[in-house]
Amino acid sequence: MRSIRSCNRVRTTSERGFALLWAIGLAVLFFMLIELMLIDSARELNDAQRFRSRIVAMVLAENGAELAAKRIVERPSATDDDEDWQGKIHGEMRNTAGEFTIVGTGETAGTHPTKARVDVQGKVAASGTVQIYFTRHTP
Repeated sequence: MRSIRSCNRVRTTSERGFALLWAIGLAVLFFMLIELMLIDSARELNDAQRFRSRIVAMVLAENGAELAAKRIVERPSATDDDEDWQGKIHGEMRNTAGEFTIVGTGETAGTHPTKARVDVQGKVAASGTVQIYFTRHTP
């Protein structure tokens, strides 16, 4: 019959703390991975907010152009402004001798303020039909 003393782990001192070191090393690697994911997600969120601001600014500029052009057949010129929780809208229209120019600008409110501009040129025929030559969107 074997003695219990032969199973004693006191003699194997080189293995002491190995499991603890292994666990600490894995924990450090795990927390480094979590931190990397947090940094990456914060950068992606920032990019998404900037993209949204650009899109909202373009929509606001288009709304400004529409606001200025609502009575294009009736008036030779118009200037309209508006503001809401998303930002500021400005529209300006000049109609001379049937040729018109509309400029709409938009500026977003929020964490990433962004500006955009829309230029529209065209003509209004005597019958009241509107023909657009071109539009230019500038972020």
